[in-house]
Amino acid sequence: MNPPGSSLLMSASYIGEDSMTEEKKQRAVAVLVIWLLLVIFFMVLGRSLSLEIFFVLWLIGLLVIVELIGPSFVRPSYLRFLTYLVAAGVIVFAVIVAQKVMEILSA
Repeated sequence: MNPPGSSLLMSASYIGEDSMTEEKKQRAVAVLVIWLLLVIFFMVLGRSLSLEIFFVLWLIGLLVIVELIGPSFVRPSYLRFLTYLVAAGVIVFAVIVAQKVMEILSA
């Protein structure tokens, strides 16, 4: 049997965890936006705007952020969605690499 008031403590801890995950999600979005703005800035500075390079750097940033915000022992639903997004990004990355290899082989 639970001591009196323990359910209140449990619900308060869950509320704190929800706000923490919300804060983590907002921080992750902010970091990804800052990363992409830096990538765009340096691409413009180097006068080499390439959608392929931008996509690869976006994917690297997304992979790092997904690893940093993910908890160790549980898999929240928002991370499951991000896993699908990462998988789609890796497939597109494989297509880009295959196209570049074909360009090199045909030259």
